[in-house]
Order: sequence, then structure tokens, then C-alpha cells
Amino acid sequence: MSRDVRTDINLKEPRWDQGAFLGRAKHFFMLTDPRNVLLSSEALDAARTIVEDYKHGKVRPGLTEDELWRAKYIYDSAFHPDTGEKMLLVGRMSAQVPMNMTITGCMLTFYRTTPAVIFWQWANQSFNAIVNYTNRSGDAPLTVGQLGTAYASATTGAVVTALGLKSLTKHLPPLVARFVPFAAVAAANCINIPLMRQRELKFGIPVTDINGNRLGKSPKAAQQAILQVVVSRIGMAIPAMAIPPVIMNALEKRAFLKRFPLLSAPIQVGLVGLSLVFANPLCCALFPQKSSMKVSHLESELQTLIQARDPGIDVVYFNKGL
Repeated sequence: MSRDVRTDINLKEPRWDQGAFLGRAKHFFMLTDPRNVLLSSEALDAARTIVEDYKHGKVRPGLTEDELWRAKYIYDSAFHPDTGEKMLLVGRMSAQVPMNMTITGCMLTFYRTTPAVIFWQWANQSFNAIVNYTNRSGDAPLTVGQLGTAYASATTGAVVTALGLKSLTKHLPPLVARFVPFAAVAAANCINIPLMRQRELKFGIPVTDINGNRLGKSPKAAQQAILQVVVSRIGMAIPAMAIPPVIMNALEKRAFLKRFPLLSAPIQVGLVGLSLVFANPLCCALFPQKSSMKVSHLESELQTLIQARDPGIDVVYFNKGL
């Protein structure tokens, strides 16, 4: 049974222990819940009001703890943790499953012709560019030129990788060819994410003490954050782009799909969607959202500033982004 809300809940932190993988997994299952995409602007604003009012000591009569946490996760799913701005709908983590299941499913289905490979790799990188920009860490604005460079580079890298591997697999078993889209996506993630967040690599991301007090900006923290995001994104793609091809390769040899070939695409999209429902939150949970780094690993100038401010600080924290 739900009970009336306590007055000492720290909404700056997730509901579950983020020091343990299970706690992070529960957190991201809530944060990436695709049902949040269907919420209206009024529902999102209402959740923000509940959260912000609670932080200022105002509690709506009858509000329960479960309702407060639900409002927090709705708020977190739609508003950027650093800027507080409402994020683009298709760039929110809650949109990952419906968007990716459609794009990835089609990438895996229509991989045989060159025009189809080019189109779906372009569509995927266009979507990735929006996601990477929307979920960037810190308050680092990008110029139109930087956005264009990142987008063009990632799209070119994905298309070249896909077409190059496609040509190499002409004489290999059909199952091998089905994994070309995954290789292209993995390569593009290694290009797209660092380029989309290049300003963070140059100027750094905000680092704080354990209480959230800002200590400065660190490019080395940005490097660690971006590496963790790249690993998580590639991890997300593995179940969605590795399991369905094996299943579809077997199904397409059966009489049913030979008789109804048009069902191949929706079945593949459904398999990808089922994989992503679990892969997205579990791979987001590989690393804590509030990542950390020893002060001794930071830039020497920043180390000096932190030691002058508080010699007792030996670990700093930062939002790694998604």
C-alpha cells in the first residue's frame, strides 16, 4: 500500500542504490519506459511542478511517496538533468524503443540492396544525432557547423562501413551478411558520439563534490563519460542486431514466411523491439549515471583549484550523459 510522502526524500538521487547494477537497472527501466512518450505536455508539466514544489518544501495534500517517485521519473524522462529544458521528443530515452525498433528492424530487413543500405544507415544516424545532442552532458552548446560535421562524419562512416562489409560478404553465408548493419552501427557510434560531444572534450564537463557543489570543468571527465556512453550504446545494439538475424535466418527458411514474405519486416521489427525493451535499460545501467573520477586523474590546474578549495576532496562526480 502507498503511504503519505515523507519530507526528507532526496529527489536529486534515483530511488534505488546506484552503487549496485540491480539498482541502476531498476532506475533505467523507469527512465526508458516507452509509455512516457505518450504523456501529454500537461502531464509532463504537472510532474515537473510536483517535483519542484517538493524540492521547495511544498507538498500537495494527499500526495503519496509512490506518486512522488512516479512524478520524478516522468520529469527525468523529459527534462535535461543539467539545463532543465524539455528535451526533443524523439531524443528522449523513453523514445528509444519505438524509434530504434522501427529503424533497426528495417535496417536488418532491407540490407540486400545498396539504396536500402544507404537510406536506413542515413535514417539511423539522423536519429542518433538527435539522441546524442539531446542527451549530451552539461550545458555545452554546439554550433551549427559542429553539429553538421558530427552528423556528416557519422553518416558517412556508417554508410562506408556498411557498403564495404556488404561487398566483402557476397560470397559468404547469408547469415554473415545479416550482421553488416550491426558492424556499421558500432563503427558509427564510435564516430558520432565523440563528434556530437566534441565541445565537452575541448572545454570539459562540470564536475562536483559529493554534495553537488560545482568545482569546475574537466575534459578528462568528458573523455571517461563519452567512452562509457559509446560502450553502452554498442552494448544496446548487440541483442537487437545480433539475436533477430539468427531467428529470422531460420524463420525465412520455413514455408510460412516463404508464402507470406511481407510479414518478414513486421516480425523483425517486433523482435528488435522486444530485445530493446531489456537491452536499453540494462546497458544504460552498465555505468552509474553520476559517474566519478579521482581528483588525481584530473587536469593539474583543476586539481590545484580543488585542493585549494577543500583538501579533503579526493573524488569528483559528473553526469556522464546517455
